[in-house]
Amino acid sequence: MALALIDPVTRERLSPASAGLVDTSGAVRYPLANGAFRLAASEGYSANFGFQWKLFARTQIDRFNHSDLSLVRLKAETGWRFDEMDGQTVLEVGSGAGRFTQILLDFTRAEICSVDYSDAVSANFSNNGPNDRLKLFQASIYELPFEAGQFDKVLCLGVLQHTPDVRLSIKCLVQMLNPGGELVVDFYPIRGWYTKISAKYILRPLVRRLSKDKLLDLIRRNVDWMIRLYKFNKAAGLRNLNRFIPICDFGIYSLPNTISTDELRELCILDTFDMFSPEYDQPQRLDVVKKYGSSTFQVDLRMSGSGAASR
Repeated sequence: MALALIDPVTRERLSPASAGLVDTSGAVRYPLANGAFRLAASEGYSANFGFQWKLFARTQIDRFNHSDLSLVRLKAETGWRFDEMDGQTVLEVGSGAGRFTQILLDFTRAEICSVDYSDAVSANFSNNGPNDRLKLFQASIYELPFEAGQFDKVLCLGVLQHTPDVRLSIKCLVQMLNPGGELVVDFYPIRGWYTKISAKYILRPLVRRLSKDKLLDLIRRNVDWMIRLYKFNKAAGLRNLNRFIPICDFGIYSLPNTISTDELRELCILDTFDMFSPEYDQPQRLDVVKKYGSSTFQVDLRMSGSGAASR
């Protein structure tokens, strides 16, 4: 993968080496550790994600959970023809433990640069590395170590709402595209006045005061009765009441019939922690995000459900 790498602070050219990213003098500017180039000095606002993906490193990986949930979602979100991606360059930002990294490696012949601000890159490397078509970077979306305009495709799923500045985040992603390239993002949509009238947004100000360990323990101790109540409401035609149960909306997932009680429980613990723990949670209006693309960055954003794609 012959991409031009740069120091995002000084803009100096960098080169990959066995010890890390080196500058023109050969000095290591950013170390290579656990399979990833480490540009971020800390996890910053993404520390909760580093915590959760170390604990649930394989929960969402199709290869390990014997499902096709990640494959189906990636195809639905992107509309990409995997057989037409040979040799293309893909930048994946906010890769977590690598659920979509695995799909891109297994179903395409693309060259992939995968980035996460947190130490989730260690889990990604454990799940998907080493691989000659994969380069991993721990870096901020606002300080990406790439010259602009190099990627055929940029993928950013489940990330934008958890960044401090959504508009700037989209700008940083758009800058990475080569002429004719494609950006695919998704985000939590604002669907109406009722969007934030739910257990998630009512309780977030309280539970965010808890440590990550205490929050996880609280979820583990309560997840079983919440799953039972969720299922009862759904069967009784009271599904709208489920928005007031402090658990992820697992009823919208296309779960396989073969999923076990323990597997469902683990998935619910993970996604409920993911629901309450992020420092930022900023749903966006679809029309506003579209304006970000069309008026601000001169790209055409095509909206589809909760996602957007630009060409």
